[in-house]
Amino acid sequence: MWEAPAMNQRTSVGLDVHARSVVACGLDGQTGELFERRLTPDHGEIVGWSRSLPTPVAVTYEAGPTGFGLARSLTAAGIECLVAAPSKLQRPPGDRVKTDARDARHLARLLHLGQIVEVAVPSVEQEAARDLVRAREDCRGDLMSARHRVSKLLLRQGIVYYGGHAWTKVHDSWLRTQHFDAPGLQLAYETAYDTMLAAVDRRDRLDVAIAAMATDSDYTPVVTRLGCLRGVSTLTAFGLAVEIGDWQRLTGRSIGAYLGLVPTEHSSGTSRSQGSITKTGNGHARRLLVEAAWHHRPRYRPGAELRRRWEQASPAARARGQQANRRLHARWAGFDVRNKRPALANTAIARELAGWCWSLAVLDT
Repeated sequence: MWEAPAMNQRTSVGLDVHARSVVACGLDGQTGELFERRLTPDHGEIVGWSRSLPTPVAVTYEAGPTGFGLARSLTAAGIECLVAAPSKLQRPPGDRVKTDARDARHLARLLHLGQIVEVAVPSVEQEAARDLVRAREDCRGDLMSARHRVSKLLLRQGIVYYGGHAWTKVHDSWLRTQHFDAPGLQLAYETAYDTMLAAVDRRDRLDVAIAAMATDSDYTPVVTRLGCLRGVSTLTAFGLAVEIGDWQRLTGRSIGAYLGLVPTEHSSGTSRSQGSITKTGNGHARRLLVEAAWHHRPRYRPGAELRRRWEQASPAARARGQQANRRLHARWAGFDVRNKRPALANTAIARELAGWCWSLAVLDT
């Protein structure tokens, strides 16, 4: 028999938050009365209006580009606030009318029924660290685009580099020797090359800042333990630690689904069909794990850098990291024997690697 969820609040407030306006709807759980208001994004005004409603009050709004500042302000004022995960909001399949007021009412009703799936609200320091990591990710994409423009500009002129690996110091010296007689083409090349150098400089400055924060912050213990794994350097470990945040809210089984590394499934009756991975959750953390998983394919020979990271970790973390490295390499070897497609095999390794990362992150807690 279905049991109604226990409610700690009398008034449930749904907020449809935009950059320049906020539409609010309060639902009195005892009388069923609705309180609707169009507000400005000023946090003080929203807090003041919420306090005018029958107490106790709980508020919810969707996670989005407006950030978590409103949630922190409401919590600091003693008002319970849940930031809802947009992908988990239940909507009637026949609902074809969408307005700000209807969205606010829908959020208020879901909060009243206890059907809000909330996301973790990071602290100001945690959000700053996350912004730093994501700035580095954006810079990485910009650098790839800049390099692509340089190489393709040269390719259109029939110029191809054959002197070894690209984007090394030797390759950079070769790029500096390229000159064109046409003034327009020369200016286009210099602009593309300067853009690439600027992106490299931004990336290097961000790498230095991340390395400094990784060695002296709240994330340092987790970063040190994650560094016991192959393919998980300081940048990767810090990125995972920042993006996932509170590892305790997950388990070794649930972290794969949380990061979208489990297959989609459509089962009905006796039929069961699985497809590609869901790709839900944090895309940055998922990419870091997929890239790290490739490092477990070659033969397991711990190098100097990995041994240096082991020396910084506790014996328990070191032992678990070595166990994970052996296990993941053995899994790769098994996939290769079965002629499994490398991309599919690597996804499976990344899913298991996520579980090992969770195991190390919560090891000393």
